[in-house]
Amino acid sequence: MSDVSLIIYPVADLTTAKRFFRELIGTDPYVDGRPYVGYKSGDMEIGLIPNRDKSEPTPIPYWTVSDIAASVEALEAAGGTVVQAITDVGYGMLVASVKDPNGATVGLRQPPKG
Repeated sequence: MSDVSLIIYPVADLTTAKRFFRELIGTDPYVDGRPYVGYKSGDMEIGLIPNRDKSEPTPIPYWTVSDIAASVEALEAAGGTVVQAITDVGYGMLVASVKDPNGATVGLRQPPKG
């Protein structure tokens, strides 16, 4: 595993959340789309996504990994449960999420190869 490189915030209202995070981070988003709004803050990326299932809006940390399949397998073997299977979210960026044995969700992302 590597470092946490992304924190996703599920939000009820993207417009309001964008204003809040613009003030907090001090810059406009570098990605501003309907399914995802992304900000850069140093080496960290802050992402906003619609809270579609209206669950508790708990932030999800995403760890950058070099082999997402091996990482998911290792976390399952350590007692984790897959929440989101490995998915290509565009341009070869792979993401997945796993609940730890205590119920907290962690995300994994593998940058495009090459």
